[in-house]
Amino acid sequence: MAELVFYTNPQSRGRIVRWMLEECGAVYRTVVVEYGPEMKEEPFISINPMGKVPAIVYAGKAITETAAIITFLADLFPAAKLAPPADQRQDYYRWLFFAAGPLEAALTNKSLGFDLPAEKSRMAGYGSYELVVETLAKKVSRSPYIAGDSFTAADLYVGSHVGYGLLFGGLPKLAEFTDYFARVSARPARARAEELDNALMKPA
Repeated sequence: MAELVFYTNPQSRGRIVRWMLEECGAVYRTVVVEYGPEMKEEPFISINPMGKVPAIVYAGKAITETAAIITFLADLFPAAKLAPPADQRQDYYRWLFFAAGPLEAALTNKSLGFDLPAEKSRMAGYGSYELVVETLAKKVSRSPYIAGDSFTAADLYVGSHVGYGLLFGGLPKLAEFTDYFARVSARPARARAEELDNALMKPA
């Protein structure tokens, strides 16, 4: 297998990708990119012109955007069984990209104190914050995992957003969310990933 290089910062969405790498059992090299000039200049800017982490490089080609990285890794490591069979991926794709689109947009706007005017709701991909919360709460209460009875990469991604939302106040502490996050986060791979990232944190 070609070399897999993981560019991250422990205070970033790179924690989601780290968790995924550990779930996959991947062999990879970690490169920590500091915030500031290092993230906005060469050589990293050639990997991600947006100057943001996380990113991975596999077989000499870069992949950015957390959801894209997660999806790529699930396919690259089929033995980890983090993606359903191709003809059973309806919920898997739907909710993975629901989190990347409507959920993240709604949570970002809420954290910035931006309330979408009701008359403009049709212009926003997520409609309204309340609608996003209601839709997701109903979904995670209907089955153990987002795509059925088994944990997948979609749970890793959706669950990470739910966890951050609960931690930082972006999501209400509904039982549907707290139960779901407790279920998906209680995995050995996540514990390993957290330990690795915490070890990279600089003392305050």
